[in-house]
Amino acid sequence: MKHGLLTYDENKRFFNVGDNIQSLAAKQFLPEVNVFLNRERLGDYHGDPVKLIMNGWFTHNTNNWVPSEDINPLFVSFHMNNTAAPGMLSEKGIAYLKKHEPIGCRDQFTADTLKAKGIDAHFTGCLTLTLDSYKVDDSERGDNIYIVDPLYSYPRPERIFYNYKQTIRNVLNGTAFQLGKKKKHLKNFISSEVLASAEFINQEPPSNTYTDVEKFEMAESLLNKYARAKLVITSRIHCALPCLAMGTPVIFVNGFDSFVDSCRFDGILELFNRIDIDSKTGNFTSNFGLEGKIKENTMVKNLELHHKLAEPLKQTCKEFIQAGK
Repeated sequence: MKHGLLTYDENKRFFNVGDNIQSLAAKQFLPEVNVFLNRERLGDYHGDPVKLIMNGWFTHNTNNWVPSEDINPLFVSFHMNNTAAPGMLSEKGIAYLKKHEPIGCRDQFTADTLKAKGIDAHFTGCLTLTLDSYKVDDSERGDNIYIVDPLYSYPRPERIFYNYKQTIRNVLNGTAFQLGKKKKHLKNFISSEVLASAEFINQEPPSNTYTDVEKFEMAESLLNKYARAKLVITSRIHCALPCLAMGTPVIFVNGFDSFVDSCRFDGILELFNRIDIDSKTGNFTSNFGLEGKIKENTMVKNLELHHKLAEPLKQTCKEFIQAGK
């Protein structure tokens, strides 16, 4: 039996390294990777039988759902967004998921959506919680503070000026005039010293630039940086969840106000030390007793709630790969 690993389509301007981080979480359970399988074209695969851990967001191309019969899937840490669910949960789609149940879901929203269709589904959390294989001894931890894509759902140039139509739309609806909102809101809870000294990291590099191999190398490089950080502040779950696994102090900044975003977090947000922001006013609260602003000497201790999810995930993946060798 061969073993596959998920790869991902890019959009016209950028791609999400978080997808590759999710694939690295699956890769650590594989004896080897024999074939890359594109998430958006799983129905097109025809070849030798291949085992595939089906974790992550599914799918942008709902017209090509369901996967090929030549793929032997493990549904674990599976997310079906509310925008994709109507296309994926056709009669054919429901039959496919029932054939491969139980379906382990990354978030409670996905589990509830599938159960409403009579599919045996349960919440597992995200497979990136098992990335403790990248953990280092605390003696290797430096003084670096990383701020990774904070409040990335706020208006930002690469989204506003994505193409001509988007630019016109965002000028007319006023979004283009809110580019300063993120900086303003960050100043409310992060000190000027930290904003000046921290390293800002973008997990959405430009598209049409890197090979799949280079993307995985980039993802590994980021994990190695986060593993040695003093503190990470982020709005990316595929930065924050690996940090939990690696024992890196992390603060999750939650400024999401659309259901498309928030449905992904159902069951996950309680794992984090968190700052919750009113995206309209910038007012915020924390669940870890933050006094004033985050400073260079601010220390947080992760809640360690993720272990109850990580250990069963590891066992499920190991059993799947070992079965029927």
